Amino acid sequence: MAPTHEIASHDTDGHPEGRTVLDARDIDRALTRISHEILERNKGSHDLVLLGIPSRGVGLAQRIAARIAQVEGAEIPVGSLDITMYRDDLRLRPARALSPTEIPGGGIDDKVVVLVDDVLYSGRTIRSALDAMNDIGRPRAVRLAVLVDRGHRDLPIRADFVGKNLPTSMAEKVAVRLAEYDGEDSVTIR
Repeated sequence: MAPTHEIASHDTDGHPEGRTVLDARDIDRALTRISHEILERNKGSHDLVLLGIPSRGVGLAQRIAARIAQVEGAEIPVGSLDITMYRDDLRLRPARALSPTEIPGGGIDDKVVVLVDDVLYSGRTIRSALDAMNDIGRPRAVRLAVLVDRGHRDLPIRADFVGKNLPTSMAEKVAVRLAEYDGEDSVTIR
């Protein structure tokens, strides 16, 4: 299981069984749309920084940055933001491995930071990411891009850019698989 998500949000171990809701082409289209929406909202690529939340958020951030670079002809700084030590459930769960936090050379101060994650569920991961970012710098604005928004928020957090809104029950699990980590691109629900 990816260490940055609640057990009920999604499961990324092994090959997911269940109904495929996004295949590789759907994911590609969703990321292209998100990339264009980010550019429109920001009025270009100036001062953009993408920070992926490990693990799959990092791969998604890299893909979005590549699409933006194709459109704008400019490289977008991409980094990763480990939120493990900022989680509010550390004492409730077994120890987790830390992922690297890698902030691009120009930092995040006075930049428009787009946090990128694979699944938005309770909002607790994003709250942790906001706390982690406070220790790193002070962005001008923070936006959130997610591949899947499955609802069931515990906190008042909303994504600015969503690949797919996927209404789920609390008992269902959403499995995101990306070629960089799993050998294939898919989103399944079970």
